[in-house]
Amino acid sequence: MHILRPLLLAATAGAFALSAHAQTKWDLPAAYPATNFHSVNLQQFADDVDKATGGKLKITVHPNASLFKAPEIKRAVQGGQAQAGEILLVNFENEDPLFGIDGIPFLATSYADSFKLYKASRKALEDKLASQGMMLLYTVPWPPQGIYTKRTLNSAADMKGLKWRAYSPATSKIAELVGAQPMTVQAAEVSQALATGVIDSYMSSGATGFDSKTYEHIKNWYDTQAWLPKNAIIVNKKAFDALDKPTQAAVLKAAATAETRGWKLSQEKNSWYVDQLKAKGMSILPPSEQLVADLRRVGNFMLAEWQRKAGDGGKKVIDNYRGM
Repeated sequence: MHILRPLLLAATAGAFALSAHAQTKWDLPAAYPATNFHSVNLQQFADDVDKATGGKLKITVHPNASLFKAPEIKRAVQGGQAQAGEILLVNFENEDPLFGIDGIPFLATSYADSFKLYKASRKALEDKLASQGMMLLYTVPWPPQGIYTKRTLNSAADMKGLKWRAYSPATSKIAELVGAQPMTVQAAEVSQALATGVIDSYMSSGATGFDSKTYEHIKNWYDTQAWLPKNAIIVNKKAFDALDKPTQAAVLKAAATAETRGWKLSQEKNSWYVDQLKAKGMSILPPSEQLVADLRRVGNFMLAEWQRKAGDGGKKVIDNYRGM
């Protein structure tokens, strides 16, 4: 008994020491290639958390829909299958109109206006996610959206019959309003969908066109600068609450830094992506006055429809945005 007691005490002390330095591991699924600026920024966020916590919290980023497909990520975080995740907010407009606010054409067409819209809607977005057991860590916008097509577009009438990639309710609605045929295709599947003829057009940023090598199939990109959809990094509230206070603080600080860095990176990369598309033989075209006018009518219709669905809460967000 006298021999066993010191051994037992030593084992107990070792267990306490191990517990004090226990490492927490998080999975963070994302939908875009590891080389995409969003993913690069995500990895830097994870590295910053690792460094700030002395390795106490390890976040593994899973890019390119390798852990969950884009539409599955939010549910995975909400259900605790992943502790955190990156989602494209507009993908979830059918769940709540608030998620689709930055996909309304021509509501916010510049980085400055997009950030104002974010500030106007952030509290409502945080409240919505909180009601679902999640927290918003930060957002980063995609560059402005343009139209990839093999056709010459002089007006919206020229878009009739296009096999149009739809990645959100808003892009499906645009197809419906201009007479195109919407086809649901996620970012990781764009290249294959183009190669097999499933789609022949879509609306997205220069980033997606570059990542998916769209220039191998389509030679025209109309720089409509119609909207700047945002990716949001969300976290399961129970997973966050399980962290000690210093680790929570480290996560929030790294998130704030990632947000500032990400918005700056998106703006810097915008012109770089356009230059790359040009270098690959793509024509970067300004939209005609008629096409812009037609698309703005589409945007006005979609905004009115969005406000009807969003009710008083949506009206408050829009009023806040307009008043900035």
